[in-house]
Amino acid sequence: MNQEIIDLGFLDLALGYSLILLTVALARLQGIGQEREMLWASARMIVQLMAIGYVLHLVFAIDHPLPVLVILLAMGAFSVQVMAGRVKAKMPDFYRVVSTALFIGCGAMTFYFVLLVVGPDPWYDPRYLIPLAGMIIGNSMNGAALAAERLSAEIRERRDEIETALCLGASARQASREMVRSAYRAALIPTTNTMAAMGIVSLPGMMTGQILSGTAPVVAVKYQIAIMFAITGAVGVSAFLIVLQGSRRYFTPFHQLRPLDKV
Repeated sequence: MNQEIIDLGFLDLALGYSLILLTVALARLQGIGQEREMLWASARMIVQLMAIGYVLHLVFAIDHPLPVLVILLAMGAFSVQVMAGRVKAKMPDFYRVVSTALFIGCGAMTFYFVLLVVGPDPWYDPRYLIPLAGMIIGNSMNGAALAAERLSAEIRERRDEIETALCLGASARQASREMVRSAYRAALIPTTNTMAAMGIVSLPGMMTGQILSGTAPVVAVKYQIAIMFAITGAVGVSAFLIVLQGSRRYFTPFHQLRPLDKV
């Protein structure tokens, strides 16, 4: 098998960008009013990816754990900001709840997976740690956003039901149990659907990238299976912590529902 990967020049990227312009033209033809957003998003993607490419080149050359850990922290902080933009109705102490959940869920799963499953030498090898952490954080961010959004919507929509349960003597945990379950279930659905369709309906990005770089398909498949285990675990833990901590923030220490117009 040929181990050399085909490099893409700027002309090749320009030809590829014509597909973005085609989509923008079709959007304009339909009058949906998203042309500027699409162009801005594509430009932002290019700048961000080119920047991270040069940063990673520098990190690979330094060969020290400190810049690797700094990048991981920056990725985590940026993911919280992205989540904040997605979730409209935020729970009380949103940033604290989400930051804690992602730090524990993604951090624990990333280091568990990299150190015990993959086992690179050295342990901070950026070729493994940064890309794998990026996939875990990115997918966990989606699940966490769904958990936070759904929990807020459930509690607001079923406020009367919660207050009735509290009046009948239920604790805050008992009164919000169904809302927590619904939010957690919603957070796990995308990951579950992705696993179910993987390999038949779609070929995942990580597996495709490895095959393009010359990795044997069977090895690429093993990596993809393993990273999906880690992603599922990270989504499960992060979303669980968000619904668990978040639901508590809606109630006072005396098991009273806080005014929702102030949260």
